[in-house]
Amino acid sequence: MARQTGLPVKVVRHWSDVGVVAPVGRTAGGYRRYDTDGIARLQMARTLRDLGLSLGEIRAALDRESGLADVAAAHVKALEAQIRRLRTHQAVLRNVTHHTTREGLALMSRTAHMSPDERRRLIHDFLTDTLGDLDVPQFREGLRAAGADLPEEPTDKQVEAWLELGDLVAGGELRPAMRRMARYTARQGQAAQAPDPTAAAEMRALTDLWTTRAREAMRAGIAADSPAADTVVAGIVAAWLPSGANNDPGVTADGAEARSLLHKQLTTGAEPAVERFWQLLCVLGGQPAPASIAAEGQWLATALRANPAPGARDFRLEVLYAQDAGPWPGGVLDAFTRVQDTVGALVRATAPEQFNLPTPCEDWTVRDLLDHLVWENIIWGGLAQDAPPTDGHTEDHLGDDHVAAFEAAATTARAAFRQPGMLDRSFGPASGHRLVEQLLIELLVHGWDLAAALGRDRGLEPDIARIALPVVQEIYGDLPRTVGGSFDSAVPAPQNAPALDHVAAFLGRRIPH
Repeated sequence: MARQTGLPVKVVRHWSDVGVVAPVGRTAGGYRRYDTDGIARLQMARTLRDLGLSLGEIRAALDRESGLADVAAAHVKALEAQIRRLRTHQAVLRNVTHHTTREGLALMSRTAHMSPDERRRLIHDFLTDTLGDLDVPQFREGLRAAGADLPEEPTDKQVEAWLELGDLVAGGELRPAMRRMARYTARQGQAAQAPDPTAAAEMRALTDLWTTRAREAMRAGIAADSPAADTVVAGIVAAWLPSGANNDPGVTADGAEARSLLHKQLTTGAEPAVERFWQLLCVLGGQPAPASIAAEGQWLATALRANPAPGARDFRLEVLYAQDAGPWPGGVLDAFTRVQDTVGALVRATAPEQFNLPTPCEDWTVRDLLDHLVWENIIWGGLAQDAPPTDGHTEDHLGDDHVAAFEAAATTARAAFRQPGMLDRSFGPASGHRLVEQLLIELLVHGWDLAAALGRDRGLEPDIARIALPVVQEIYGDLPRTVGGSFDSAVPAPQNAPALDHVAAFLGRRIPH
């Protein structure tokens, strides 16, 4: 019998003793004998035992043929509940690698064992405590409704959303951010109004417009703090002025007042923690989570600050560029040539196996930086020849030979700058001198980035770097140092650091020890 069923002899004897299977007789020596029905019964009992049923449940199910289906159905539910618990525990362990705060981990563990009703109560209590006595009934009810439909049997993604939500609630960022947004809603008089489908549709259309235009500008390589962003801002302001989002009837035209008001609205509503809160609630409610528009919002907010009125940045640069170019050693063209040669030597010293090294430029590898160095030569050399490139900065300009790509672009830019009369020509508000100066500064600063990434001497061209510092401070000193801008906030550099370290520190680079 043991050989037929794959069960140990002791198990067969024990299950016979408790009535799971009954022998049909005994041998002369007293050994129990079983028939084919007994074998089938033991094999079924073994299967049910592996599924977690007790011996009593197995005996009852085998004794009553109809009872087998009922017992199996009950255990299906039990197994499904166990699977959900295991998935939750798996999600907790997976999320431990991303959450290091004790408070967040403790709340994650508690929510992992909560019932759906307890989880809904958690959100209700959080909202009640956060919003307090603020008169924002529509805001409050909207949040409660969004979080009220947690399914009884959540998917893996919904479990993970709950755990992340627990960490978000436990953190210190969401609560004040939500109160700021609720206060702003109350001040705008929107809190007590019934939802207006027409107004909501208009707001969605306006949001789609400005996010699309900001996204297109970002893809085109238009820096938010550049004069080129002014045209994008003007188009967005033109759409915003006649909309319901403009709550000041006295603001009817693009200008400093309109841009200031739009900037205030944008930054007040730009709460990444609240945006993530809404996204998680959408996941929990089985709805598609809206894509984040944080990057587009940061770009537009920075563009509004850098271009506070139509043409303001252009006018500022026009005044600046009307002054003589800096006293570069041997003239700006000679200084540029020296810097380009120095950076070219660094490019030639870079090996392909170093391409994945990080650089002081956030999210850029050495390969990304090399590609940008090539692009800078292409774009400024093209402008000098009145032939700006047709491809974008996001395309691959490096190819399979980074040295050849840099040298080809550098040679073209140098030849363009040496055209007769080029230095005195006008390029918008800037002269040719200033065009060369711009590429000189770009190569100098990004050359510092490459030297720092490769662990090489960062003190490139010290006499040129000393002159570059006041020029850089004058050109970029009034730009907003925000997430959407070109530069981080200035950081200190050691007094005895190389001159180029001081330039890099002013532009927000961290100086390596």
